[in-house]
Amino acid sequence: MQVDTDIRIEAIVGGEGPPLLLLHGHPQTRAIWHRVAPALAKHFTVVAADLRGYGDSSKPAGTADHANYAKRVMAQDQLSLMQSLGFAEFHVLAHDRGARVAHRLALDHPEAVKRMVLLDIAPTLAMYEQTNDAFARAYWHWFFLIQPAPLPERLIEADPAAYIRDVMGRRSAGLAPFDPRALAEYQRCIALPGTAHGICEDYRAAAGIDLQHDRADRDAGRLLETPLLALWGEQGVVHKCFQPLEEWKRVARQVEGRALPCGHYIAEEAPDALLEHALPFLLRDR
Repeated sequence: MQVDTDIRIEAIVGGEGPPLLLLHGHPQTRAIWHRVAPALAKHFTVVAADLRGYGDSSKPAGTADHANYAKRVMAQDQLSLMQSLGFAEFHVLAHDRGARVAHRLALDHPEAVKRMVLLDIAPTLAMYEQTNDAFARAYWHWFFLIQPAPLPERLIEADPAAYIRDVMGRRSAGLAPFDPRALAEYQRCIALPGTAHGICEDYRAAAGIDLQHDRADRDAGRLLETPLLALWGEQGVVHKCFQPLEEWKRVARQVEGRALPCGHYIAEEAPDALLEHALPFLLRDR
């Protein structure tokens, strides 16, 4: 779907009912939802989208200040996508980088996001400000990908399939949870021209302009008004290094959440547990 003159956001739409936007994380694509999308589609019109810079969506060259990969801009992509499909308001279920986009989407456009489920993140500002040795070692890619171009791009492009295997395989569950077809899709997409650069620009923006926006929100006392369910993996780094529920309570008015018995890739490692908690929350008040 063309969301402006230069940017195309690829998405799959299916199911029936109120609209639900699904956003993936790094280094993946909309394919992460393959184990939960059929169940969600029984209750919702599901829109599974690729973020700017990822999958089959557009991958523009980054600007000097990385502003065209700011979460504010990436959120606008997804808002424009949903509006182009005729959805003025919708729910969001998002993982990892997509959850950071969703956080900004709900802050900037609270009238559009009705309910939101965020998977395995704490707020970006909290994670950067609380970085310690254990976190830096586990989330090394946060600090690798923000290095000036073209160093990280060159290293990823030298063997993109290996980057997928190494980044995803070093998490708590290894590569065992991933369907070979999904893994092949992640490897296909990371090898596309511009993907390595798009991924790096996403992280460069997160370590720069996104923190400026987050600090401005904090200074202004601006909180998330959208009802939020935060879920995270009890075997993951976010659980070990932070207190996710407490951090979300600092930035949102209506928060609930808990750890699930899995690692980082919740939708693929623990799809049943995700549905058990996300569906009742998203269906509440209907």
